[in-house]
Amino acid sequence: MSISTFSSCTNFLLFLVAIHLIFSPVNASFSFSKPTSSDALCDITPYPKFCKSQVPRNKSTNIHDYGRLTIQKSLATSELLLSAINRYLSSKNSLSQTIIFALLDCQFLLISNIDLLSSIAETIKTTITLQSSEYEDSETWLSTVITNKQTCFDGLKAVSSASAITNHLSASFSNGNMICGVSLAFFKNGWIPSKRKSRFLDETERFPFSTAKYTRKNLWDLKFYESTIGRKLLQSSGGGNVSITETVVVNPDGSGNYTTINDAILAAPNNTKSGKGYYLIRVVAGVYEEYISIASNKRYLMIVGDGKNQTIITGNHSVDDGWTTFNSPTFAVTAQGFVGVNMTIRNTAGAIKNQAVALRNGADLSTFYLCSFEGYQDTLYAHSMRQFYRECDIYGTIDYIFGNAAVVFQMCNMFSRLPLEGQFNTITAQGKTDINQNTGTSIQGCNILAASDLALSNGTTQTYLGRPWKNYSTTVYVESFMDSLINPAGWAPWSGNFALSTLYYAEFNNTGPGSNTMHRVNWTGYHVITNASDVANFTVSNFIEGSFWLLVTGVPFIGGFLFS
Repeated sequence: MSISTFSSCTNFLLFLVAIHLIFSPVNASFSFSKPTSSDALCDITPYPKFCKSQVPRNKSTNIHDYGRLTIQKSLATSELLLSAINRYLSSKNSLSQTIIFALLDCQFLLISNIDLLSSIAETIKTTITLQSSEYEDSETWLSTVITNKQTCFDGLKAVSSASAITNHLSASFSNGNMICGVSLAFFKNGWIPSKRKSRFLDETERFPFSTAKYTRKNLWDLKFYESTIGRKLLQSSGGGNVSITETVVVNPDGSGNYTTINDAILAAPNNTKSGKGYYLIRVVAGVYEEYISIASNKRYLMIVGDGKNQTIITGNHSVDDGWTTFNSPTFAVTAQGFVGVNMTIRNTAGAIKNQAVALRNGADLSTFYLCSFEGYQDTLYAHSMRQFYRECDIYGTIDYIFGNAAVVFQMCNMFSRLPLEGQFNTITAQGKTDINQNTGTSIQGCNILAASDLALSNGTTQTYLGRPWKNYSTTVYVESFMDSLINPAGWAPWSGNFALSTLYYAEFNNTGPGSNTMHRVNWTGYHVITNASDVANFTVSNFIEGSFWLLVTGVPFIGGFLFS
């Protein structure tokens, strides 16, 4: 992850008003649906002055017309930026390999933006009332469009030799992000989601434990029960919650259908529709030295290994070796509905190589269950979209869970490792850049622990719960155990006072020697929560709509709070 940040300040009153809009139920039936002045409409966006320069002035219109207009403008800016990137790539013989990698990242991200914005424009073309799933999808995709542009720009800025390109495109990126931010504000305040209905069957019929509360005393019995049920479902070929259309086996000895994971992915069907079932790839125990990239057309793919530390996928790409953070992962996925189970994903570059990603996930409605992710700096890149991790292990040092997805980690273990001399550990670095994005990191019922190398060290390494990568960095720790490795301050700054008043960090009902909040930071954006309703928006059911899509994966989850 690049250490560069935007240092723009935001009016604090606007921040408080927008927080209310974000974390309150959407009610778009107010006067903006009627003819309203352009100034009044633009004032609800994060960029009023810019908005007024982009929409017809002194004309009474409604929020839906402006929403459609600005989404079309967002699409046009993405297309123009992609053309500029393609022009640079056409002269790649004069560019370094590192610049080419950064430009290829941009190309990939901007093509994705064009697809997402085109889909949103089609969805809202003739209606103001959407199915709840359509509303949630569009909100997520608009949030992702902003993240993709930011990722592209950050990647270019991180390459010092690309400064001429970055400077040339800087205004286009800035305008592009602002018009997308305006679009998102109009969408959230203008479109009305209908009453929520499950995409699948009623959750109480499919998995009765998904929204229950439990006491700490019986949680581990429940965890064992749910894990056992989950394993049985995943081992089946079509029973229970999981519908499997086809199963193939990867075994390097040639006894399966394929000898490499990449060959099995390549053979998987393209563009599987939601609800049609999973293409299941069983990967037998072994060490697979492969770089996995699952493209967006490989939808509803499930990869199941033989267990953590049994099925191991490993690589060693790093920023120090010329890769960008975005293209350094051992395993990358952008395909909607992906499920990964019972495997370890490693980046073995080591602490000395700085940013080196094990997993990069930009797949909407994706989940990992009983997996292990191992690296040092930037281990798990929860880049974008809606994600869920259950009973996984994550190992790292600096910012080892980072990105701008809407993501919940439930009953996972975060193991902080021993960093290089003079470094400190930060578990999270959440990257929310627009106040209206539906993104953040929710860590629920997890164990915050020292890995063996850190536990056996001299104890001088400081470990923090997180630090603000971007202006609206959003992270909550809920019902988790924090061991003594956590510094009493809890959280670390990024640079000076950057984002300390605009971030949202919260702790609720945590336990363990590291959970004492008496000496925590006193930042405006940090909160010690005592009322469960104040963090209810960060549960699986509310934050990522998990009760309506996790059921068909066979992965166990609890939709609300874990403990009564």
